[in-house]
Amino acid sequence: MIKQKQSKFMQPMKVSEELAAIVGKGPMPRTEVTKKLWAYIKNNNLQDKKNKRNINPDEKLAKVFGGKSSINMFEMTKKVNKHLS
Repeated sequence: MIKQKQSKFMQPMKVSEELAAIVGKGPMPRTEVTKKLWAYIKNNNLQDKKNKRNINPDEKLAKVFGGKSSINMFEMTKKVNKHLS
C-alpha cells in the first residue's frame, strides 16, 4: 500500500507563546489554528460590526497581530504565519 504524503496544511506546527494564549498549546495543523482563532474572534465579538472582514483585536490578539488596532482577515493570515514554525 502506498502511503499518501500529508499536505502542508495538515502538518503539525509549533505555536508561539502569544498565539498559544488564544488557540492552546501546539503543535497543531494550520487548519486547526485557523478554526480556533475564528472561534476566539466570534466568542469575543471581535469582528467589526460594519465590515465583517475586519477584526478589532483585544489585548491578547493584538500581540499576535503586531499591535494593530484593526486588521482585515487576509492580512490576518500573514500575521498568524509568523507565529507558526
